[in-house]
Amino acid sequence: MFALRIAALVAATLSTGLVAGVFYAYANSVMPALRQADDRTMIDVMQKINVVIINPWFMIGFLGTVGFSVLAVALHLGKDVRTTLIWLVVALVLNIIAFAVTSGLNVPLNNQLEAAGDPAQITDLAAVRAQFESAWIRWNILRAVLHTLAFLVLCGALFVAGMQHGKSESAALPAHAAVGYAPGR
Repeated sequence: MFALRIAALVAATLSTGLVAGVFYAYANSVMPALRQADDRTMIDVMQKINVVIINPWFMIGFLGTVGFSVLAVALHLGKDVRTTLIWLVVALVLNIIAFAVTSGLNVPLNNQLEAAGDPAQITDLAAVRAQFESAWIRWNILRAVLHTLAFLVLCGALFVAGMQHGKSESAALPAHAAVGYAPGR
């Protein structure tokens, strides 16, 4: 059971870290670069990014932030792993809030940008950009921070799970084995 618990915890940690990294990269490179671009370029590039990011690799990570965290919580419901469970619940809550920010705030802004149409046909590019850019950046930073915090908490959960497992393994050993005594020496 320990291996399955740790596998779920590692999957939750990995997916959360990857997604936090994606949103961090947007905050530190993609959006600052696009801020320097003209309105048409910014809109065109963001429309294209919003299409290509919906791919299996990103979606496994993005959905895995919550899905793998739920699985890890479910596998840690026993009283012998309660300390790890507390960490997992905190991480799950952070991941759910970040997921809600993306689904409820960033995605609607992406959809609004897509609905504006072909940048070559938009009559007021500056207005379309103004309705999108600042709000999207603000919500992206929030979800990046939330996923990063969840990642840190999941790293803590991995540490605690290892400590708990080590203690339970030590408790299961005979007294002479726990101190390195080997009969017949």
